[in-house]
Amino acid sequence: VIPKGEVMLHGSCLCGEVQYEYSGELGPIAMCHCSQCRRAQGSAYATNSPIQASQFQFVEGRDLVKEFESKPGKKRAFCSECGSPLYSRLDSKPALLRLRIGTLKTQIEAKPEYHIFASSAAEWYEFKDGLPRYAELEDGPLV
Repeated sequence: VIPKGEVMLHGSCLCGEVQYEYSGELGPIAMCHCSQCRRAQGSAYATNSPIQASQFQFVEGRDLVKEFESKPGKKRAFCSECGSPLYSRLDSKPALLRLRIGTLKTQIEAKPEYHIFASSAAEWYEFKDGLPRYAELEDGPLV
């Protein structure tokens, strides 16, 4: 049962073997330009939203989800079949996940709000959206 005023969001990896649902509200959507996110996504940035781990659940394919510790205490979860990144989490903040917005199948109205680690942006990326840019994570809005 979904509490009144909340929407059930559905998402999956590229191959569809991992399916999840989230019954809460998305936090502020950020585009992270740190070198780890760029490498993990194979792109200029990762588009993430903090979500409540207690409201996230796998519907299918939990056994295919693998976690990689990209630095001590930080885990990046992905589908071991197709490689789609799903979320990251910090051991120091077990109540939060940073959901990869590109894995959502449910349409959302929320838009990215800011860029973080803009000081690490790829030299070929041009900021043209007019959104706030923060040199590091600590400079930006924290959830």
